[in-house]
Amino acid sequence: MKKIISRTTKNVLVVSFGFLLLFTAYGGLQSLQSSLNAEDGMGVISLSVIYGAIILSSMFLPPIMIKNLGCKWTIVISMGCYVAYSFGNLAPGWASLMTTSAILGMGGSPLWSAKCTYLTISGNMRGQKHDKKGQDLINQYFGIFFFIFQSSGVWGNLMSSLIFGQDSNIVEVPEENLQFCGVATCLDNFTIIGNSTRPARHLVNTLLGCYIGVGVLAMIFVAAFLDNIDQGLAKEFRKNKGNESFCSTFLATFKLLRDPRLLLLIPLTMYSGFEQSFLSGEFTKNYVTCALGIHYVGFVMICFAATNSLCSFAFGRLAEYTGRIPLFCLAALTNLGCFVGLLFWEPHPNQLPVFFVIPALWGLADAVWQTQTNALYGILFAENKEAAFANYRMWESLGFVIAFAYSTFICLSTKIYIALAVLALSMVTYLYVEYKEYKHPTPPVKMEDLHKPEKADIKELDDKDIISQTQM
Repeated sequence: MKKIISRTTKNVLVVSFGFLLLFTAYGGLQSLQSSLNAEDGMGVISLSVIYGAIILSSMFLPPIMIKNLGCKWTIVISMGCYVAYSFGNLAPGWASLMTTSAILGMGGSPLWSAKCTYLTISGNMRGQKHDKKGQDLINQYFGIFFFIFQSSGVWGNLMSSLIFGQDSNIVEVPEENLQFCGVATCLDNFTIIGNSTRPARHLVNTLLGCYIGVGVLAMIFVAAFLDNIDQGLAKEFRKNKGNESFCSTFLATFKLLRDPRLLLLIPLTMYSGFEQSFLSGEFTKNYVTCALGIHYVGFVMICFAATNSLCSFAFGRLAEYTGRIPLFCLAALTNLGCFVGLLFWEPHPNQLPVFFVIPALWGLADAVWQTQTNALYGILFAENKEAAFANYRMWESLGFVIAFAYSTFICLSTKIYIALAVLALSMVTYLYVEYKEYKHPTPPVKMEDLHKPEKADIKELDDKDIISQTQM
């Protein structure tokens, strides 16, 4: 039986599996930071440094790197910055952890901007060639990407749980310590965590060695198999040595802030940072580690990642029929229910299913925030993709920074109220953007407005199919 896979689809799969490998390492490590490096809040502060550096890099790096190097090599180089963070955790100290956190952050915005730009170009090229709506293909490609990418949380957290599960120091949580879990965590007892025993050092090093290995594999995989679809523009840009071109690229991220639609999407974009940081920083530490132990963090986050992965794929397809608004409303209501439940829940080991239900619901909501917000940026700002996605990473990272920054200074209940307020503001401003888009639709992107690849490149990358022979 013949199976035909378009080259565009192949590229989407290469990007997706490359990110799957990379974030198998980083995602698992991020989930453990608040518990693994809890001394003086070093782990959480390192995450703040990461997203602070992402904000800084978002201001200028993505357009410059993408236009000079192209999306492919921007992705490969930026992946190396993520691998450096795993090395920094081998000997965790303020100097090593903060330095590698800053390196990761500087590569974070170019990585995600290049990925989003690549998928947007691919969707628009495919749509133009086959007379389909580019925004539907973009939604599908982001759905495929997040379906594969979000499963990284399954493998990364499975690795940590299986390795840490071999620790002989695992003990049951004393009943009297459970009173400090959940919203009971406040200023007077931040240092009291029910079961915060650190795993043995050799087990931590084993896990980090595995994470470094899959990170390096991700770089090799993308470098070897991803097509360089925007190399024509990169070559053209490198030939232009004028200061005007450089300055225009440098300021592109800020110039896009003149667009009122982008300003209105800032609360929604920041909320994505708030909700992700709450799950990875607050829920894992103050509910899971506190009541069950750090060896359970991986299993709980697997539930989040699996649900997120499946829903990302489903919502990428479903958006073609329902539109974005019902999906955003579903995500908002789901997060609202989770936050309210966490306000009143007193976590206890006897309530084990609840520890998994909440991350599962969170995964459903996050699937919408990730797939649909990314696709929305690609559709509304198709002619300024690099600057648009740089803004996306900048404002999302600001949400992360704010949430991680106040993590050790205010009560957990206050953090929940802040997240709820940002959620409410996000939905109001988002719905207004949709109303304006309904009244004045963004014109579809034209082929010549993409990245102006050479005609030969378009023919090779969009027409040509990869034909594989398989036997019945």
